[in-house]
Amino acid sequence: MSQTPNVVEFRDVSHTFNRGTPREFTAIRDLNFQIEDIPGRGEFIAMLGPSGCGKSTVLNLIAGFRGFVPPTRGEVLVFGQPLKGPGPDRGMVFQKYSSFPHLTVLQNVMFGLDLLQEPVRTREERVELAMEWIRKVGLEDHAQKYPRQLSGGQQQRVALARSLVLQPRIILMDEPFSALDEPTRLDMQRLLVDLWHEVEATVFLVTHSIAEAVYLGDRIWIFTPAPGRLAVQIEKEPPRGQGTDPLQAQESAEFKKDVQLVAREFTRVTT
Repeated sequence: MSQTPNVVEFRDVSHTFNRGTPREFTAIRDLNFQIEDIPGRGEFIAMLGPSGCGKSTVLNLIAGFRGFVPPTRGEVLVFGQPLKGPGPDRGMVFQKYSSFPHLTVLQNVMFGLDLLQEPVRTREERVELAMEWIRKVGLEDHAQKYPRQLSGGQQQRVALARSLVLQPRIILMDEPFSALDEPTRLDMQRLLVDLWHEVEATVFLVTHSIAEAVYLGDRIWIFTPAPGRLAVQIEKEPPRGQGTDPLQAQESAEFKKDVQLVAREFTRVTT
């Protein structure tokens, strides 16, 4: 029996922008890691590091976006295959609200389904599936509204639904909650955990919040200043679970101890 390929693998990956110009900048250098495919669940990797250390570059490489694939050096594999571009097996949630302003909530969530034009689903089935995910993110009463009519938290709920409706195997999140107020941010963390348990995907989350990383991550990665290298990897049992309140989890002595550990390592690596 052949071994199941890794979900994501970086082999000696470096990436440089604007090569051969005065603006040349190496974002990451000699990056190596493997994320195994765990049956029945996915890992949650939280990525910390100073601004400009290449965390978002890692996400964009996995996403397969133009200008990142192929990397300057090395190889990025997704499920054992070299990347050639984006695919429905990977969903991306950005820091900035990324809904199409001219489309309603329903049309935004349906966008990927319509783009794929799945022959196994009729138009009515695609609408039904989109509405199912809109209900899951608590926006059933807002399905016919446009993004400008929604709050920031509601717009990020749309982004989650738009990504998860495709049932991606990999979810890429680039500081998705950083622009939200703290109560809304905690509410979105709780929602993310509940939905993640359902889709059983591997999640890569870029964040500048140590508390968020400790709450969400199975693994916490700390990157050096640019060119970014993976300096520290902390594996732990996160305090979150389906239905767990983030604020309550953060009040525990074990959580505070983990935050202190990660903060010490972050300071050591980045100063």
